[in-house]
Amino acid sequence: MKTQTKIIILSMLLGMVVLIGVLHALTPGHLILYHDTYRRLGYFPIVVGAILFGVRGGIGMAVASSISFIPHLYLFFAKGPQAYYSELSEIFFYLAAGLVIGLISSRENRLREKYKRLSEQLAGSYNRLHDQASRLMEAEKQLGESRKLSMLGQVSASLAHEIKNPLTSIKGAAEILADEVGKDHPKYEFVEIMRSEISRLNTSVDEVLSYCRGQQISDKTEQERIGAILNHVILLLGDRITEKRIKLSMPEDLQSMDFYTDKAGMTQVLINIILNAMDAVAVGGRIDVGIRQSEKGCRISVSDDGPGIDPQINEIIFNPFVTAKKGGTGLGLAICQKIVKSLGGEIYAEPSDLGGAGICLILPEKTALLSKLLK
Repeated sequence: MKTQTKIIILSMLLGMVVLIGVLHALTPGHLILYHDTYRRLGYFPIVVGAILFGVRGGIGMAVASSISFIPHLYLFFAKGPQAYYSELSEIFFYLAAGLVIGLISSRENRLREKYKRLSEQLAGSYNRLHDQASRLMEAEKQLGESRKLSMLGQVSASLAHEIKNPLTSIKGAAEILADEVGKDHPKYEFVEIMRSEISRLNTSVDEVLSYCRGQQISDKTEQERIGAILNHVILLLGDRITEKRIKLSMPEDLQSMDFYTDKAGMTQVLINIILNAMDAVAVGGRIDVGIRQSEKGCRISVSDDGPGIDPQINEIIFNPFVTAKKGGTGLGLAICQKIVKSLGGEIYAEPSDLGGAGICLILPEKTALLSKLLK
């Protein structure tokens, strides 16, 4: 109870006691019914004071009621000792009522405080248990993912070995073709694409293997303009885009963008994201690729008119093994996120203006500055 409220209640009780005393003094002695009523009303402030303020409140109000009872005693003093002592005993009842009710109230208040402290302790214990349970569930979840990564790491190790062997043979064959086909040959460009993609595929296998083993993605980077990287990606995916009759929209000023970033990493990121968009859209669908350069860095967005991202997985779309595609591994966007973060950037999903899904990448300006120093 607030201090101001206590003062108001105490003032009201004292005012009532004073009023009872005044009524005793002003009421003639022969009106016994009125005096009996006033006398019984004297117990009200005593009881209220004892309940609200404990022993001190009960005794205090009892003393105040006894003082207000003095005018009544004075009226009976002249009627003889028997009548006087009979009325005087009321004061002892006042004091006894204030003491007993005050003791009971104080005990109840102590029990209430005790139960309040116990309740607070139980609430604290519950919160601690809840936090511990949440941490335990999170640890169990991470343990489950670690087990998945461990099993996948073992599988990917053997799979990587099986993939790298034929890649070495294909790379050797591509080198032979490059030696036999001169640079002035009209097909030499495709030989270079083959060699470049073999190298990129070899790097991608290493990165998947590193991710599954929990290792960091390699920081050995070759820098390239973002426009050239995107053109290279579209060239690689050109046949599939044509086959599905996808309407692909890209910025017209790609060559004027003087923003450099990791060639192999961003090639893999853009291929994964654009492939996801191509799988999502229907035949004849639409994909918009936007690149906007600013003082703070470069913003790359890929939007499609497909069905969009399921709201149930929207918040965890970049977690490992989360996928909406049948037969998908759920590692594509997880690896994209790891590559982008290794470059100091960020990647997130956003609503698409075309009605489908949208993926946005933010690469910081420091990537471009670093790359210019490495040129």
